[in-house]
Amino acid sequence: QVQLVESGGGLVQAGGSLRLSCAVSGSIGAIKAMGWYRQAPGKQRELVATFTSGDSTNYADPVKDRFTISRDNAKNTVYLQMNSLKPEDTAVYSCYVHMGFVMYWGRGTQVTVSS
Repeated sequence: QVQLVESGGGLVQAGGSLRLSCAVSGSIGAIKAMGWYRQAPGKQRELVATFTSGDSTNYADPVKDRFTISRDNAKNTVYLQMNSLKPEDTAVYSCYVHMGFVMYWGRGTQVTVSS
């Protein structure tokens, strides 16, 4: 069993920054990918940033040059540094990890950016 717990969300003004964390615990095997998705009200879930094979990273176009994904393998934690936040970044941010044939998800953390 694998658990993912996000933290770091909150309310911030436009132009501000937040840092999200996702701690992974439990039966951790070989990780194929891990990262962050988000879902805004009335919209589909979308990929924000992810680690794929090795240390390769991938970012959604709307967040490129503003968000940075990183991880601490010793702590089994993945981070999302979000700078220059915009009201359209408002969403529930969820982390995931892909191991074997299963994707595990956290419950999500709310990020609200006021204008």
